[in-house]
Amino acid sequence: MQIKILGCSGGIGGSQRTTSILVDSDILIDAGTGVSDLSMDALMAIDHIFITHAHLDHIACIPLLLDTVMGFRNQPVTVHATPETLQTLRTHIFNWKIWPDFNVIPNQEAPMLRYSALTLGEAVTLGDRKITPLPAHHVIDAVGYQIQSPEASLVFTGDTTTCDALWHKINTIEHLKYLIIETAFSNAELALAKLSKHLCPSMLIDELAKFKPKTQGNPTEIFITHLKPGEGQMIMQEIENSVWIQQNKMSIKALKQSQVFDL
Repeated sequence: MQIKILGCSGGIGGSQRTTSILVDSDILIDAGTGVSDLSMDALMAIDHIFITHAHLDHIACIPLLLDTVMGFRNQPVTVHATPETLQTLRTHIFNWKIWPDFNVIPNQEAPMLRYSALTLGEAVTLGDRKITPLPAHHVIDAVGYQIQSPEASLVFTGDTTTCDALWHKINTIEHLKYLIIETAFSNAELALAKLSKHLCPSMLIDELAKFKPKTQGNPTEIFITHLKPGEGQMIMQEIENSVWIQQNKMSIKALKQSQVFDL
């Protein structure tokens, strides 16, 4: 299994793209502005989109993707999300006011969009790949995801603040090769991080202290996503300067656009 980061920024500007992850050629985890860089052939290959939550930076390209591929596909694109997130899409996006309802286009019998409700902790199996929604704690209903091959797993937290239930699940995963966790704000913006239910470096350290990896051999590689534009270097420096990080000799890197992971 190959996982490519199409976008991982907390905003736009220049070459920065918001959250979107391509699994092999047919699955998206979130569909932020990074999807817009895919070719027409690559867009037509997308069969499944798993959404962490309904904020615009994570769903921006879903309406445009559906509009682009309609007429070139015989099968619908399936959007997987929690029931609450799916209802948000129905009510606020695919409502004929913001965007046409592709759940009935081109017709109700053969729509271009199909909704599939997720249950927390229950895996969706696609071939030899399993994608499991994990707990997250954000200002709206949200999940993270465990992406699992027969050999190893990657966890993507999505947008979250402090969440003990997430770490309880993470700490049960065997062979966790990669952990991608958000840290959107600097320590100077602690109040804003708490208000918006994101993490800043000091909060990240408190969360990582709950991480008890079961992985044998090589340690889990940890990457930081959702860095706000213009603040990435400062946030990463604050993480690296943490006494706890230094004492535990943890190597934590910023996630990069176009980065590729193999599972």
